[in-house]
Amino acid sequence: MAAPPARARADYDYLIKLLLIGDSGVGKSCLLLRFSDGSFTTSFITTIGIDFKIRTVELDGKRIKLQIWDTAGQERFRTITTAYYRGAMGILLVYDVTDESSFNNIRNWIRNIEQHASDNVNKVLVGNKADMDESKRAVPTSKGQALADEYGITFFETSAKTNLNVEQVFFSIARDIKQRLSESDSKPEGGTIKIKPEGEADAAGAQKSACCGS
Repeated sequence: MAAPPARARADYDYLIKLLLIGDSGVGKSCLLLRFSDGSFTTSFITTIGIDFKIRTVELDGKRIKLQIWDTAGQERFRTITTAYYRGAMGILLVYDVTDESSFNNIRNWIRNIEQHASDNVNKVLVGNKADMDESKRAVPTSKGQALADEYGITFFETSAKTNLNVEQVFFSIARDIKQRLSESDSKPEGGTIKIKPEGEADAAGAQKSACCGS
């Protein structure tokens, strides 16, 4: 007994696929959990390969179904995740404000995007763990903003723990993508973006990791 596909599509106006990338331990999974489920945990499992969550939001009178893919940050899984760049409509580049190496590696992640993602993909730079004590901060806000300005992308500092700017990050990139899609829809020849079925996820396997800070 298959459900009619027309009804399945009727609950949203746009389906937007987002990708979270960045080094392991910067809090990508915690940001996703905070946004999708409104919860936070300091004892999180390390993402192996790919996992994703769904949240439908209202933006400017339109229902936007966000399909948010969380990638493994470990070097050995990078070859798995490159295939997921291609279908991404928006990418969140995440670093940890208390870990300078995760910030420095953002340039490498941007090179990956340039190699594997579509040319018009929307990007946002996210400095996570902004709730941490200033004595632990390794990357000043001004440095994050300067890097975002260099690449011409939006910048936010967030905290998955305190929910600082988490909604704003996802809503900001979703709104930019919706605007881009609506503009392409109004053109005579708009490009078609293919989305992977919702059930596809390479996930599983886990080891304990306190990836999300204090």
